[in-house]
Formats: sequence, structure tokens, C-alpha cells
Amino acid sequence: MRLRQIVLLLLLALAIGAFVALDLGRYLSFEQLKASQASFAQLHAEQPFTVAAVYFLTYVLATALSIPGAVIITLAGGAIFGLWQGSLIVSFASTVGATLAFLASRFLLRDWVEARFGQRLADIHLGVDREGGFYLFTLRLIPVVPFFLINLLMGLTRMKVWTYYWVSQIGMLAGTAVYVNAGTQLAQLESLQGILSPALLVSFVLLGIFPLITRRIVAAVQKRKVYARWADQRPKTFDRNLIVIGGGAGGLVSAYIAAAVKAKVTLIEAHKMGGDCLNYGCVPSKALIKSAKLAHQMRHASNYGLSDAGPSFSFKAVMQRVHDVIAAIEPHDSIERYTGLGVEVLQGYGKLINPWTVEIALNGGGTGPDGTPKVVRLTARSIVIAAGARPFVPPLPGLDDVGYVTSDTLWDEFAKLDEVPKRLVVLGGGPIGCELAQSFARLGSHVTQVEMGARIMAREDVEVSELAKASLEADGVQVFTGHKALRCERVNGEKTLVVEHAGIEKRIVFDQLLCAVGRVARLQGYGLEDLGIPTHRTVETNEYLQTIYPNIYAAGDVAGPFQFTHTAAHQAWYAAVNALFGEWKLFKADYSVIPWATFIDPEVARVGLNEQEAQEKNIPYEVTQYGIDDLDRAIADSEAHGFVKVLTVPGKDKILGVTIVGAHAADLLAEYVLAMKHGLGLTKILGTIHTYPTMAEANKFAAGEWKRAHAPHKLLSWVKKYHDWRRG
Repeated sequence: MRLRQIVLLLLLALAIGAFVALDLGRYLSFEQLKASQASFAQLHAEQPFTVAAVYFLTYVLATALSIPGAVIITLAGGAIFGLWQGSLIVSFASTVGATLAFLASRFLLRDWVEARFGQRLADIHLGVDREGGFYLFTLRLIPVVPFFLINLLMGLTRMKVWTYYWVSQIGMLAGTAVYVNAGTQLAQLESLQGILSPALLVSFVLLGIFPLITRRIVAAVQKRKVYARWADQRPKTFDRNLIVIGGGAGGLVSAYIAAAVKAKVTLIEAHKMGGDCLNYGCVPSKALIKSAKLAHQMRHASNYGLSDAGPSFSFKAVMQRVHDVIAAIEPHDSIERYTGLGVEVLQGYGKLINPWTVEIALNGGGTGPDGTPKVVRLTARSIVIAAGARPFVPPLPGLDDVGYVTSDTLWDEFAKLDEVPKRLVVLGGGPIGCELAQSFARLGSHVTQVEMGARIMAREDVEVSELAKASLEADGVQVFTGHKALRCERVNGEKTLVVEHAGIEKRIVFDQLLCAVGRVARLQGYGLEDLGIPTHRTVETNEYLQTIYPNIYAAGDVAGPFQFTHTAAHQAWYAAVNALFGEWKLFKADYSVIPWATFIDPEVARVGLNEQEAQEKNIPYEVTQYGIDDLDRAIADSEAHGFVKVLTVPGKDKILGVTIVGAHAADLLAEYVLAMKHGLGLTKILGTIHTYPTMAEANKFAAGEWKRAHAPHKLLSWVKKYHDWRRG
């Protein structure tokens, strides 16, 4: 910290210390104000300018130092100067003092906070840059928000000082007038009976309802502003209560909820019901993983006292089983099922025309005179966008020439193959790439996995990444980390991927190339840009999942920040309920406890923080770890590898996060998800009976490790003495 900052901090500390030491707070009470009312009035009559100047400076100083008692000082302004003069003086004094506190916070704290919490402040900075003035204005309009906190917190942002001053001046004016008006009425009190005077009651009623009124006014002004360009297109009546664009997990749940509460809802899906999860992601990949695991177990049957046997299989039959599994689950997400639930399902491409109208180009609906598909237009009070995501294909030179598949297209493309790809390159070291690389290696492919980063599964702790890499390599996957893909070429009739590592180029020959470098939200083709809905990798929404148009919501992969089926369904509940009942009550989407898993072998499952994230966010934690290699059931199943790692608040059993690596890790995680959701600590898990012998006992033993580490040793030493005494 620089010398000037230290000096200013000492001066502030001295000023606050003097305030406390001299007990100046006793002058900032209602009783003292009433007792001094007459003398203040007389002094003001004799020296009006001096009293006004001293009052102004006192108010500025109290506000700048964030000293409690601003309400009493404001009431005094009304009592001494009356409504108009008091409001004028308090308005300028409070704004000047607030700006000084803002500057002090920026000068003393911003560099330190940026250094420690820069990552977490990034989104705040973006929001302030975009609409910081309006946000500050709404806070200033609500007197129940402690103004000293606003001064200190806004000082940490990049807001301009002049913007902060004039927005505060205007924003605090209404609240100032209400408090000063209350002061004018308090000044007239002769006894407690005076509290019941109509004028005073009105002042207190205004104080009570002012936040509600201002919140409504601000919302109405903002709503009017955003809908202004569409005012002449707003329908007088609506065809539907809700229109949902997208038939994946987010869209299906949104439509289901709407139908369940008897709303009239239309679901629009251009391709396959069930979305990515059913058709290209969760379901087919898990079916493939199961077949690959069985092949692996057959090769290693000696682990179970049997003879090793190389599995004999038809790759076409394996891929047919994948499609059979999809077909078996399809009825759960089918048009027939949702129609039976009361949802109107239209197959076609939906496009937003205005905030209330969707145009649908129907599949198989015939064409018009110009050859374009026939369209229908529907209006709705609310719309939910659940358009999902698609695989990201890197712009590699030559990629189209050699050909490639993605996690979406491989299921149909590989189903055409007579045998498993002999040489497969998997581009990407994330969960999808790892799952598919291991599965195809177990089915007999020579798999090379290429990851540009320093390690695979980079969101997990280093030890988890290393364990995952070792597991993949044990199955024959050649894992190249720190390798950047440069281009694809055909050399002597063979397909090659050229990569660069440590400045040296190398070539990888392959028969099939799988791009698994991540997924991106579907943001084009359905009217977002025409309506001016902001997007930055995803559709931008507020905490209620509303876009800039309060009646248009987004849920699932298209909204982020997570790309999981279960979070899409989770968001869909909030989007649907807010869309249908938001005029009465809005619910903030809750992301406090989000689990996820990567289904390699051994599985990796996590909820909450891991060590990597806790360190990045400067969150103190303790680690408790239990090795699954010591678990009876894991030993019996020849699955004695992995661990349960729990992060807790230092000295307490409150769970911050859990990482589990091992067989059935995703299933074991559910107990911790439940515990974190309902605020249950490790002591509660330890006190819960777990069936023996099961993998779930690992959770209890991990809790036992924490308990042993926090045993009350001093108390136990006295207990030992007690038992020694009892033995005589």
C-alpha cells in the first residue's frame, strides 16, 4: 500500500476513533434531537447562514466517514430548516459526502480488491460499463438499501466520478424529501400523542411504501423503454400463454410445466424431440460407454478370477444397440406424449418477429408460390428460448478436405462403418473428448487424443486430471497435452493432423477425426439479432432468466452458464414459472448447488468448489480425503481405486464442495448434493446409517476422517483420566 493511502487510512481511523472515544453518537439519537429542538430553532433564527453551513459540513463529514446516524441528521434538517430548504441542503450535502466516500473507497480499496477478486469483479465491471448509471439510480431510489454500502461498493467499480455524483444527486432526491418531510412533522411533536397526527402518519406511510413504489416505477420505465419500438405491434389479445422454442431438456420441461398449470402452450422443434441429450449426447454416449466397459472387463476377466478373453463383436451391432437405446427412450420425449399432456407441438423453424410474435416455417407443410415453406404466426404473452447448443468446429485449414465427425454426427456416420475406426484422433481434452476417447480405445481403436492445454479435464483439480490421463493411457489412448492443432492434410493418400508442441511440428495419421473441443450456444437463425437481444457466447439474461424483454426468457445451454441436461431442466422451471406468473412473483434461478460428472472409468463427479476454484477465489478451506482403495465393497468389486475429497469451512463441518473419483462416483455424489442443498454438514452424514457393504459407505468414512481430524483432544485427555479413576 502506498504512503498516501496509509496516511489517509490513518486519518480516517483517527476520525472514526475520535467519534467513538468522545461518544459523539449520543448526539445522533431521537431523544437528543427532541431535547435540542428548541435551542436549534433559536440558533437558526439568530444565525441562519452559520447554522446552515455548520449543518452542511457536519452532514458531509458524517456521510463521507460512513458514520451511523444519517437518518437522525436528515430528520434534524427537516426540523430546523423546513421541507424545502432542508431538502435542498440535505440533497447537496449527502451527495458531496457520498462522492467523498466513493473516492476514498476507490483510492484505498480498489487496487487491493482487484488483486484478490479480479476474476469475480469482471462481470460487475461489464454490468457497470453497460448500464451502471441506471443501476445506481435504482439503488438510490430505494432508501432501505444502506447508502454507505453503495458508496463503498461503487468505489470499487470503473464508474466515472461525475456520473456517480449526478446520478446520486437525482436518485436520492425523492428519498431525501420523504425523510426531511418526516422531520418537519417530528419537530411539531409535543407529546407521544402527537405521533398519531395525520401528517406524521402520512410521512411514515410514505417511508414504508416508498421502496415498493419506486421499484414499480423503475420497472415500468425500463419496460416502456425497451418495448418502445414495438409499441404499435403489441397484440390486443394473445393466441398462447407461452411459446417455447426448442424441444430439448429446457424446452420440454418449460412446456410440461405450462401445460401442468393449464396454460395454453406451443412447443416448436425443428429437428428431433429430446434435443442433444437424447439424440447425440447423454443417452448414446452412455450406451456406448457401457458396451466399451463390458469389452474392457472381458479383456481383464482375470481381475474377477475368470480367464481373460478378447471380446468378439460386430461394431455395427454395437452402434445399432446405441440407436436401439435412443429409440427405447424416445417415447419419454415424443410428440405424442407431450400432446397428451396438453402441449401443442409444432415441427418447424421458429423465428421471433417481435417480442410477442413467433413465425414458424413448418416442416412438411408445403410451400408457397415462391417455393418457400409455408409459415404460421402465433402470439404469446411470454416466450422461452431453449435453442440449445451445437458442437464447436475449430477453423482448421484442410479440415473439410479430410472430413470429420462431431459428438452430434458420429452416431449416424459411424453406424455406417463395418468395423471400429482403426486410427481415431480425438481433438479436445474435455469431458466429451475423454469419454469417447476411452470408449473407442476399449472397443479396439488406436486413439490419439490432442489437447492444446497443459492437461485434460482442466476444470478439475490437478490430481484428478492426472488420474484421468493415467486411466486413459492404461486403456491405450495416446494423450498429447500442450499440442496445438495447426492444419489437416492429405499425404500419400492418408489423412494427417499437423500439431505443434514446444515449437516443433509433428504429424498424426488417422482414419477418422472427432472434433470434441466444446459446444457453443445456438444464437443465430431465430431472430435474436432482429430484436436486439444481447448475446455474449450465450443469450444474456438476468437472475430471473429474462432477456432485455421481460416477457422473453432463455433456459438451458443457450442461456448458460452450465451445459448440463439437469441444469437445463432446473432453469426451465424458473423460466416457465416466471413467464406465467412473473407479474405477481419472480423467482431467482438458484445455482448454489450444481453437480456434474464425467463418465470415464473411473468416474469423476463433483459438486460445489474444488481446490482449484477455492484458491482462484481466495476462499479459505480445509481438505478431508478418504481413499476408496480401503473400502470393503470396492475391494470386493475389484474397483479399489479413487477417492472422496471434501472441502469444508475451516474448523467447521459445513461442506463447500466435493470431488469423487471412483466407480459409481456420480451416484455417490447425490448424498452430498442433498446435504449441501439443505445445509447439512459432515456430522449429519456420519450419523446416518449406510448399508454394508456398499460404495455409499465411502461418504460416511470421509465424514469420519473429518471427525477424527477435529477430535477434542483436551476433552478426551480428561475423559481418559476419568476412566483411569473409575478403574481404581
